[in-house]
Amino acid sequence: MNSKLFLPSLLLLWFVGLASHPVYAQQGQPYAPPQLSNSQSWSLVLLPDPQSYVKFERNQGALELMMGWIAENIESLHIGMVLCTGDLVEHNDWLNPNGTQGNQPGKQQWEAVARAFGRLDGKVPYVAATGNHDYGIKNIEYRRTNYNQYFPVDKNPLSQRLLRDVGIDGDGYPSLTNATYEFTSPHGRKFLVMVLEFAPRDTVLNWALQTINQPQYTDHTVILLTHSYLNSESEHIIKENYPITDGNYGAAIWEKLVKPSKNIQLVLSGHIGKPDDVMGHIGFRTDTNAAGKKVQQMVFNAQALGGGWHGNGGDGWLRYLEFLPDGKTVKVNTFSPLFALSPATRHLAWRTAAYDAFTFTLD
Repeated sequence: MNSKLFLPSLLLLWFVGLASHPVYAQQGQPYAPPQLSNSQSWSLVLLPDPQSYVKFERNQGALELMMGWIAENIESLHIGMVLCTGDLVEHNDWLNPNGTQGNQPGKQQWEAVARAFGRLDGKVPYVAATGNHDYGIKNIEYRRTNYNQYFPVDKNPLSQRLLRDVGIDGDGYPSLTNATYEFTSPHGRKFLVMVLEFAPRDTVLNWALQTINQPQYTDHTVILLTHSYLNSESEHIIKENYPITDGNYGAAIWEKLVKPSKNIQLVLSGHIGKPDDVMGHIGFRTDTNAAGKKVQQMVFNAQALGGGWHGNGGDGWLRYLEFLPDGKTVKVNTFSPLFALSPATRHLAWRTAAYDAFTFTLD
């Protein structure tokens, strides 16, 4: 019998056993399913780093469940787009997994994450950033990635329809690792989502600034999606000790791209984590760009919740951002479809502390 038929049962065993973990002490409210606070709102779903869901075969069902939940709620939550913070896999080119850091070779990890995102193909546009683990063998030993093979331009026709500008990857070829996507919200606000590679090179940052400064984007609100940007103290990351020498991290991205811009108003990232510590996975700050507009900057991850670096992958946590009809107010909600699956754990499905459920505004 196909062992994958038992995945839902295995998932239930995982999170029923986790229900009393102290990291979730903030929860325990009576369960209510996600819904918009205003029926005229639209929402954007933010997926944290999926790497630990795909590196173990046993965890892959959790990511499938999350994608299935998104697909089922496109209409009720008016989901306009899904963004993923990167580290789609844990091991890009690893051929012989040791069973401890993962039991799936890189090829199987890419297949698993592409298959999970496939649940959204033709249903809702999505944009996925690349993280450090999406390059090299295990952790950006070199800048080659298998992203382009598993996330080609025609994978999701709804994303392809919004594609506008394409940058160049480390091998000198056009690639969706650096790209922009344009759409207009139901309230008439023009958005441009710009995704940039992990630790973008100077040539990429120059391309990015020139791109968003084009006349056709003067009135757009730019959402920047990149992997490494803020730490858990909500500080711009200055430097990280990876083998590459041509990358820019949070502080440099701010100084070279975000601060000089006139239309970047929201920056989303992932990357950071601390075993079973919610606060080690999140951060938020507000600064001002060259046009005097507020830039809201948020880091959200979950990969080391649910058992640490080699646990269940992140307890199914995601965020959905509700954009209200006034065109400027955004409500942040943190929710787990994994916990919500069973009546035994639904009381744990929301994180409602001030740092997990809050509101910010766009200028």
